Amino acid sequence: MNGDTVRKTAARCAEELPGAELEHPFGPEWEVYKVRGKVFMLMTEVTGEPMVILKSAPDESAALREQYTEITPGYHMNKRHWVTLEGGDSVDHDLVQELVTESYRLVVGKLPRRERPVDPRTYGRTP
Repeated sequence: MNGDTVRKTAARCAEELPGAELEHPFGPEWEVYKVRGKVFMLMTEVTGEPMVILKSAPDESAALREQYTEITPGYHMNKRHWVTLEGGDSVDHDLVQELVTESYRLVVGKLPRRERPVDPRTYGRTP
């Protein structure tokens, strides 16, 4: 999957998440997706290549970086808690959807219970 397709797929996934909103607080070159005011995904091409930046649990982000050359530490973010996803041969729709949904769940899980649009323990998981 090329970088543009990764961005489009990530955007479609994010737009379907309950309470997700797109903002441009850093200018038009940055697309920032938030839930209840908290960032769960950023997209940009400021380096010349399309990239998607997502929240990730520290142990999971280390494993993802080892498994996929297209996943690197989060661009301009905390390197333990964020990853950058770029286009490449091992990236497919399911991986993008899984990473976007997990990033969203991590952020929702830190919200006060009354503000959560979904239950992060069960949302998007197959029984």
